[in-house]
Amino acid sequence: MCGIVGYIGSRPAADIVVSGLKKLEYRGYDSAGLAVLDPAAPSIGLFRAVGKIAELDKAIASHPPASTCTVGIGHTRWATHGAPTVANAHPHLSMDGRIAVVHNGIIENYLALRSRLESKGYVFKSETDTEVLAHLIQDCLDGGLAESVMRALVHVEGTYGIAVVSSDFPGVLVAARKGSPIVIGDCRGEAIVASDVSAIIQHTDKVVFLDDGDVAVLTPEGAELRTLGNSTVSRSSTVVDWDPGAIEKGGFEHFMLKEIFEQPEAIANTIRGRLLLDDGTCKLSGLQLDPQKMAEITNIVVTACGTSYYAGLVGSYAFEQFAGIPARIEQAAEFRYRNPIIAPNTALVSISQSGETADTLAAVREAKRKGALTLSICNVVGSTIAREAGRGVYLHAGPEIGVASTKAFICQVAVLDMMAIMLGRTRRMSNSEGTTMVAAMLRLPEIVKRVLEQNDAIRAIAEKYHQARDFFYIGRGYMFPAALEGALKLKEISYIHAEGYHAAELKHGPIALLDEHVPVVACVPQIPGHRKTLGNVQECRARRAPVIAIATEGDPDIGGLANDVISIPECPEFIAPIPVVVAEQLFAYHMANLRGEPIDQPRNLAKSVTVE
Repeated sequence: MCGIVGYIGSRPAADIVVSGLKKLEYRGYDSAGLAVLDPAAPSIGLFRAVGKIAELDKAIASHPPASTCTVGIGHTRWATHGAPTVANAHPHLSMDGRIAVVHNGIIENYLALRSRLESKGYVFKSETDTEVLAHLIQDCLDGGLAESVMRALVHVEGTYGIAVVSSDFPGVLVAARKGSPIVIGDCRGEAIVASDVSAIIQHTDKVVFLDDGDVAVLTPEGAELRTLGNSTVSRSSTVVDWDPGAIEKGGFEHFMLKEIFEQPEAIANTIRGRLLLDDGTCKLSGLQLDPQKMAEITNIVVTACGTSYYAGLVGSYAFEQFAGIPARIEQAAEFRYRNPIIAPNTALVSISQSGETADTLAAVREAKRKGALTLSICNVVGSTIAREAGRGVYLHAGPEIGVASTKAFICQVAVLDMMAIMLGRTRRMSNSEGTTMVAAMLRLPEIVKRVLEQNDAIRAIAEKYHQARDFFYIGRGYMFPAALEGALKLKEISYIHAEGYHAAELKHGPIALLDEHVPVVACVPQIPGHRKTLGNVQECRARRAPVIAIATEGDPDIGGLANDVISIPECPEFIAPIPVVVAEQLFAYHMANLRGEPIDQPRNLAKSVTVE
């Protein structure tokens, strides 16, 4: 998996495709490739390289394609089947060299298909599952390219987002999707296809998202959508409200730092128009839930992966505390495989920044089969999870380019808090209680700004610890998920081993690892559990572990216990994870930067995980 871009029109395809691939670099990848063809003299030119797109640029520059090559497909690969090598890089060619394929996803029955094709004399040059598709399409070639792709895909089990070109059909580019996103730009006189809106937004803000089972036949005149059974279908277009400049660094050294500093604006956009102070409640129209429907919900299941999982853990606490509804958090990858019990009147809340996370999408589909009311929280308009859930909330946080999630997390927590207030107001939460909570949320942009003002001080603390090899993060209550997220951020981008623990768990085993070489980040704002966490800090100090405290401004108890203190403004416990995590993000960023790590594209990671 990783990034796909395809173009057909009248302009040089190589320039447009490679430019689009560069917009997808944030997703993480280990090799890149390009296939172009000239409609006037059909033959496929193939360029592939291991490493960054700069290496692909060199390969293209050594034998530049003609400007008449106006059809092309490109790919950035994150290795699944086979090591990062030129032979395994996409695009892959059919044995006769007349078909080129790029592919995201996993072909689960590729070994059986490969064996069958080898018995027919097909020779494979890579270890990938994708090369099977190229040979399979050749084997099914009869009639047009689109029809041949459809016949081939009938035999495929697994997930795919593909783009296909052929020197036999130079006026056509075919794309198809099952479980891996494909989006088409609505342009005039040309057609652009990609796996992510970021590669298209510079050309048009109007896009069409393919559904599973869709096949798109692209020509310079536009796109025609069909099913695998070759029936015509239509999909509505979506206007993407991203400013193309939002996917540029804007003077910051890294996208991650830019996105950390965008968080006051991002959270303001998330809460704008949704907080009703006079009524002490919130308005989330996308949920399509009136008070009666909300009052019928008796159980909540939250499902997500990674950073979104930790936001969901915060949400599960808020649902129980403020709405009085039993809530549990489920790791999305396990949800459908353990045959979960979904009681009547259960709402499933799925959380995914991209809206394309394969495990979370599978959880949504399983919950729907079991009769749950499915709700989603996503950042990408028109994403698969948003469409399949049917009801949900968009974050409006703007594009997030850095692989390590930042503004999406705090906006997810804000949305979950608003959902908890809404649900609480249909039960026992009074108007005055709701008004107090809404007023606290209205302060969030300013609270986040005040944490960001400590950037230089946080960098100075990072300078003291950036050579450490191990870290612990601890917290209680709402600070437990904040500790988990802080540890994840540190290991994602700095490659330092970090563990997040409930503070009470230290004495049940992990404390054995503490000494003067293992710093502890203690999340100890003045909220319930504060005193007990201070006791755990004392236990850490007794083992000579250095302590970095994230504490409420002016806390008189923390100064004598911690080696270093990062202050956050006073705020109620249900929103406290937001400023605490912003501080953790800055700390992780500076730790990684001081160590010279590639912050926006950490090794082995991809932004959107579209395979299980």
